[in-house]
Formats: sequence, structure tokens, C-alpha cells
Amino acid sequence: MSAPSAPPILDFAPFYGADSEAKSQLIDEVRNCCHYNGFFQITGHRVPLDLQRRVMDCSRRFFDLPLEEKLQIDKNHNSFNRGYELLRSQMLEVGTGPELKEGLYIGEEIPEDHPYYLEKKLNSGPNQWPQTVLDKDEFQKTTMEYYHAVFELAKDVLGVLAQTLGVETSFFEPLTDGAVATMRYLHYPAQPQDTDEKLNRGIGAHTDFGCITLLLQDEVDGLQVLDAPTGQWLDVKPVPGAYVVNLGNLFMRMANDKYKSNTHRVINKSGRERYSIPFFFSGNPDYVCECLPNCRDEGEAAKYGPITVQDMVTASYKESYGRAESYKKEMESTKQERIAAASAAPAVAAIAA
Repeated sequence: MSAPSAPPILDFAPFYGADSEAKSQLIDEVRNCCHYNGFFQITGHRVPLDLQRRVMDCSRRFFDLPLEEKLQIDKNHNSFNRGYELLRSQMLEVGTGPELKEGLYIGEEIPEDHPYYLEKKLNSGPNQWPQTVLDKDEFQKTTMEYYHAVFELAKDVLGVLAQTLGVETSFFEPLTDGAVATMRYLHYPAQPQDTDEKLNRGIGAHTDFGCITLLLQDEVDGLQVLDAPTGQWLDVKPVPGAYVVNLGNLFMRMANDKYKSNTHRVINKSGRERYSIPFFFSGNPDYVCECLPNCRDEGEAAKYGPITVQDMVTASYKESYGRAESYKKEMESTKQERIAAASAAPAVAAIAA
């Protein structure tokens, strides 16, 4: 067995060019990554570096706001995951503490008269925008410019994934037409070196819920991908301008487990603040996910029955956020029990005396 290595950096430019040999090589490389651990990085895409830098600046400006100003757009004000998420709101890995990150959820601007909003579709509603962030109009404009640029890149990545399966680039158009995607500004506070990393994960070990994820990292590392055959955690070093691409559970399900949705985590031991911007592409909420072409051996049955994007992703959200709430209630209950026991101790001592 060859030594495990971090997800490779692939040049995505051949997808847009006329060199059929280079394009064929890219397709083969992506296919190999999908079979192995479902992770790779891409350069040579069409999202401008200047736009990436501007949107990362937007993220830093938002998280620099005082907490009370960020809480004015708390995502708990709505039911469709738009707005600010407080530190330790989510818990993806059983046995850890809720996660040491804060975020801002953003998506396509869905007005309240839109069918998706009226029908309570996945993560569909108007964005909550910070009113006190520096140059708020530019903040909103840059954020949505970036959102749409990465949305188009996600469709391009799905075009390559279609070709890895031996079907036309346009195969996933029914999935991408009317698709829902969620972008998150994430901030990981600097973490003391001597803290218990098990209880202070930036993000606990998990697999992503949806179809594909495209992650923009700043220069601070911390992302790790599990090498399943060896059990080793591999660092995914930030590459300027690159996207870390990985498959989610939804895609693995459609691929009959032939393609991997792999476990990953973030542990920020750098002593610095870390910022990243994941883009979670789920798909059209009503798209029925079934076994993809060429993902079953002859005579092999599909492992999973049909399910909509809406039902698959919604269930995953409920599980991870419910886990964090249960943990907090358990910790509070334990705390109250200790206080009660401490209060009762002097009375017991007095009676005994």
C-alpha cells in the first residue's frame, strides 16, 4: 500500500479548454479522488483571486463586530438558516464539545413571496444582513457576487463529475436547476495550545450533508482529512486561490457508495484566528436522488431508495444541531446538580454535629 497523501491539487483549466487529452486526464484524476477519499483541491478555475480576497475581507469585517451587533441578525430569528451563528452552536462529532467556531449563513436572496419560502423549502428565505458592518452596501454586493461565482463553479465541478461517470456534462442540470446552496463565513478563534483538543474542536470529525462542498481557506491551516485505510489524519495545507472540493453524503448515496463522502475536521492549533468560507451545494430541493449511471456492478442492487434533496439534508441539520442542544442541557443539568449538592453539604454537616 502506498503512503497516504493529502488531497492532490488539480488544474481545473482543461475543463474550459479544447485540449481533449488534458481534459481526459483531469476527469481521470477526479475519478480517482472520488473513489479514494472524495477530496481534491482545484486551481485554474474562473473565480477571480481579487474577488476571493475581497470576500475574505468581508468575513473578517463581520466577525470584528461586537457580539451584540452580530446577534442582531441571529439565525435563530428564522427557521431557514440565514444569519449569525453563535460559538458552540453545532456539534458534529459525538463525544466532543460543541464546536469552537462562529458563522454567518448566506444564500440566494429568496423573497417572502417566492414559492420556496412559502413552501418552506430547504434553507430558503431572505438573507439577514449586518447593518453596522463597515461599508455595508459593498459588503452585501461583494458577498452575493462571490456567492454567484462559486455557484457557477459548483455546476462546472458537477459537469466534470458527470463525465467521471461516463455521462454527458449536462447530466446534473435537473439537480442544478433551481438548486439551493448555502455559503458560510466561518471564524475560528485562536485556541490556546494546551487546551483539550477533544473538547475544543473547531469542527468535529464529520462528513458533509449535501452534494458537493467548495471551501476557500485563508492562510491558516487546521483542516484535516481522514485517510480511511490507515486511520491517519492528513493536513490540507491552504493554497492561495485554490478550492478544496469534497463530495457530501448526498452524492455518495447517489453513487451507491462507489464515490466517497469522507470524514474531515478542523483543529486550529496555530495560535492564530482562522477564517474559511465553505460553499455547500445541495441541489434542487425536489430533486429525487437515485442511483447514478454506472455505479452498480452487473446484478448489484441499489443500496438506497429514492429520497429528495430536501428530506436528506434537513434530517442531517436536525441531528447535528439537536446534538449540541442536548449536550448543553446535559452540562447545565450537571452544573445545577453540583450546586445543589454543594449547598446541601453544610446543612448535612450541621445536622450531623
